Amino acid sequence: MQKKKIGKKILSANEEYALKNSRFLARQKKLCLNMISSPGSGKTTILARTISELKGKIKIGVIEGDIQTDFDAQKIRATGAPAVQINTGGACHLSAAQISDALQNLPLADLDLIFIENVGNLVCPSAFELGETAKVVVLSVAEGDDKPAKYPAIFAKSKVLLVNKIDLLRAGDLVDFDVERVKADARKLNKGIEIFPISAKTCEGMTYWYDWLLKSVRAQHQGLAFDR
Repeated sequence: MQKKKIGKKILSANEEYALKNSRFLARQKKLCLNMISSPGSGKTTILARTISELKGKIKIGVIEGDIQTDFDAQKIRATGAPAVQINTGGACHLSAAQISDALQNLPLADLDLIFIENVGNLVCPSAFELGETAKVVVLSVAEGDDKPAKYPAIFAKSKVLLVNKIDLLRAGDLVDFDVERVKADARKLNKGIEIFPISAKTCEGMTYWYDWLLKSVRAQHQGLAFDR
């Protein structure tokens, strides 16, 4: 019983910070996307490619979450974009309080879009709201097509699903992955989810993702409601 009360208290405190972050970002008219996936899905590669391809169109900053190291933040900074590193020291997710602090260390006045690259995990991050505008879940072909069915919470809560590494599908029978199954299972959980099959390595399908980002940034600048 005591353990359940402690858990509720932690979530309640996190929700207070998340609401604070949400209101702050809304006042600033900044789009903030919380990117969640398993380790190795290609989140950092997607972000680096997106920043490079959209340079001159929108300005992007990144909050990087990892248990240890700043390897991913270094890759983001190499594109010229600002990045703030958060090391959780073992925690499997970022907290809204950590995001609140990180936002103060980004040049927000110069940014149109903030990405939060959460700790690699499909379970824990889905339970902790950060005050983001929306969640983006990444699933790579290498992980298998059963993940929406096995880990429904994050797919039910996400605005966008990026199915990454579709270039691997050309390996034929060596890769057992059904894109249509993933789409169907994700839409059973979330009818409105946007699904973009992409390859961050070859740029295949990335223009659809870029178009969605540009449209969403414009809507946020205009103060239009963002349907999560």
